[in-house]
Amino acid sequence: METVSVIIVEDECIAAEFLKEMLEEQGAEVLDIIDNGKEAIDVCIAKKPDVIFMDVMLRDNISGSEAAVAISQKITTKIIFLTAYVDGEMVDYAVASGAAAYLTKPYNEAQIIATLRLVTAVNDEVMAPECQPEKIYLKGGYVYLTRHKRLLKDNTEVELGPKALKLIDLLASQPNISISHEQICMHVWEELVNDKTLRSLLFRIRQATHDAFIKNVSGTGYMIQTESMS
Repeated sequence: METVSVIIVEDECIAAEFLKEMLEEQGAEVLDIIDNGKEAIDVCIAKKPDVIFMDVMLRDNISGSEAAVAISQKITTKIIFLTAYVDGEMVDYAVASGAAAYLTKPYNEAQIIATLRLVTAVNDEVMAPECQPEKIYLKGGYVYLTRHKRLLKDNTEVELGPKALKLIDLLASQPNISISHEQICMHVWEELVNDKTLRSLLFRIRQATHDAFIKNVSGTGYMIQTESMS
């Protein structure tokens, strides 16, 4: 994977520097750190980063949500929202800007790494789908067919609904890496749903598979486990 270019839009200096350090440790190139919406729009459109980490609350009268929508209308980029809370208005802005993910404050290093890897993996898949493995061997002897989006056990297809398969497909795009509740919701339902709805979907998957290859990672999200994991 080529070096990922990033712009951080964050009005808290310490938080921005922490995020910059984490991203650079992962090999990302941080092009700029910006603390206001107007400059964020101008700089992001000019520099065209691969990924933007966008705080919702900024220093001027333009919110991060509004800046994200303006930027997405001009360039193609992955926008990751940084927010202390998520409400209906936030979801509307996320859909309008094509948000790739959320990081809910206070976030940690594991979430930053997982989110960056997830959105860049999606980029890689779009650019070079032939590089994606056709089969992913999951814990418990299950096999996920990435191109056909089917789950098999002993060469027999496991009957799952479309939302269950969308969830498995998302998690399988980054096996053994935790993906946040918010990112799962936006991918599967295209809106935020409560924990009960997500747990219900996971319960149905586990009933159908008689196995727990989807692991709940406390404080981070969920991951799909491959055969090699203990």
